Amino acid sequence: MKYFSHLNTAQTILTRYQGAQPFHHFIREFFRQHKKYGSKDRKSIARLCYSCLRLGYAARHLSIQQQILTGLFLTSMFADEMTLQLIPEWNDSITLPLTDKFNLVQLSPARIFPWQSQLSEGVDTTAFAESMLVQPDLFLRIRPGYEQKVKEQLQQAGLAFRKMNDRCVALDNAVKADELLMIDKEVVIQDYSSQQIGNLLQLIPSATIQQVWDCCAASGGKSILAYDLMPGIELTVSDIRESILANLRKRFAVAGIKKYELFRADMSVSKIRPPLSAYDLVIADVPCSGSGTWSRTPEQLYFFEEKKIAEYASLQRKILSQAIHFVKPGGYFLYITCSVFKEENEIQAAWLCEAGFETIQQQLFTGYQLKADTLFGVLLRKKL
Repeated sequence: MKYFSHLNTAQTILTRYQGAQPFHHFIREFFRQHKKYGSKDRKSIARLCYSCLRLGYAARHLSIQQQILTGLFLTSMFADEMTLQLIPEWNDSITLPLTDKFNLVQLSPARIFPWQSQLSEGVDTTAFAESMLVQPDLFLRIRPGYEQKVKEQLQQAGLAFRKMNDRCVALDNAVKADELLMIDKEVVIQDYSSQQIGNLLQLIPSATIQQVWDCCAASGGKSILAYDLMPGIELTVSDIRESILANLRKRFAVAGIKKYELFRADMSVSKIRPPLSAYDLVIADVPCSGSGTWSRTPEQLYFFEEKKIAEYASLQRKILSQAIHFVKPGGYFLYITCSVFKEENEIQAAWLCEAGFETIQQQLFTGYQLKADTLFGVLLRKKL
């Protein structure tokens, strides 16, 4: 009967949760206030909650409890004690293909993500929507010089991993990599598609790049990637959030990046004054809807409002309008989002071309069939 109790608790949590903060923070606080739940109870309740959130907009006509149970059926890959107790009528059908499971519950996968007309070109709408039901993998980018050591440590620990390429491995998301490896020194926790942005960086002739400004650096993941791929560059990093810049400083110290300039900047306003007047390369990994990463944070899918697309696009345009002035003639601009919406992707890339840049390569890095995120990137060169 414990799973029925867990179901009631999950329903209570979801009724209270309104999407104002990351769900893992909200549920952690709930359990802090209700200490009677053990670790197995917490894991079970969280599974039920996330089963509901992963449905997105597909089952809004159902009650919260029905959404939870429907989500449990669709997200479960095999039967277990929980499904046997809570959804006995569907238990024998859990291993069916997902298409058959949707037919059985009379739902359409397209309704999970209802903004399909606004997707970037190249997105498989059904595969992308269905990917919301699956927790992505944990991806590690192995830093130069540690390739053999890292793989040996993973093998010695008995951990199963997928080799994506010579410098990327995928593990189960539950693996605590920081207990085995030196994060940011030996490996960087970085989604596979995010790592593929390095393919665009490698299109730039290395002899032409010395001064690089990561203008929306966040905690520095793209900066560390650029540093590893372009030895000898001189980095400038900025972000609007002082707290995240503090985290960046710590990461850089561990990563061995000692020579860099750092400043706080709101890129959406005028009169930005970076240390240099012009850079060989400006990286703009801009704030966005994050829609390419929602399988990691399904609460963002569940509570997303369509008007947000235009709001993010407007913010991005303000940032771009500032950042492009600091690219040297003949220099490069790398625009990145973790969005699947064309208004945040192709339309912004087209505007950059109208603003005096030419496209070197544009790509949507689709990760949904690899249990990874989906990102958009375009590398441009400023016309002389």
